[in-house]
Amino acid sequence: MLCPECGKRPATIHYKKVVNGQKTEYHLCELCAQEKGEQMPGFDHGFSFHHLLSGLLNFEPITQMGNSQDDANHSPQVLRCPSCGLTYNQFSKIGRFGCSDCYSTFQQWLDPLMRKVHGNTKHNGKVPERARGKIRMRHDLEKLKEQLHRKIHEEAFEEAAQIRDQIRALQRQLETE
Repeated sequence: MLCPECGKRPATIHYKKVVNGQKTEYHLCELCAQEKGEQMPGFDHGFSFHHLLSGLLNFEPITQMGNSQDDANHSPQVLRCPSCGLTYNQFSKIGRFGCSDCYSTFQQWLDPLMRKVHGNTKHNGKVPERARGKIRMRHDLEKLKEQLHRKIHEEAFEEAAQIRDQIRALQRQLETE
């Protein structure tokens, strides 16, 4: 969507304003929003996704590393992508990666970030209607397998046997479809 004010840049700021009970919706580019004096509360120089992401990255990741010299070389401030040379510190400032290898290089610090932002590290998007049944069964199968492992770990073998039978039934059902 192009900015309706200038007609040149994409509208990246979308907000609703309520004045005297009347709601008005705005879709503007950053420049037009600044010219109109529309700023988001808490942002001195306007709002951008990169500012948001950079703000989220400025948290201490929870790691299970000790204080050895080897661990110090793999801290996010020192670690550098072998392909493009980007450091985690640079990534946290600019809010985007330099290449696709950055994802695997910084994986250990991205998982806590994804959990914080999305609530999970695995994307569960929309499913087409015609494939929904089979995908739901596979999802249920994964959950049952997790439950089975927990029950075995807890040594609740009778419950584990029931879950095992449910898994077998679901697997048979998936094979027939």
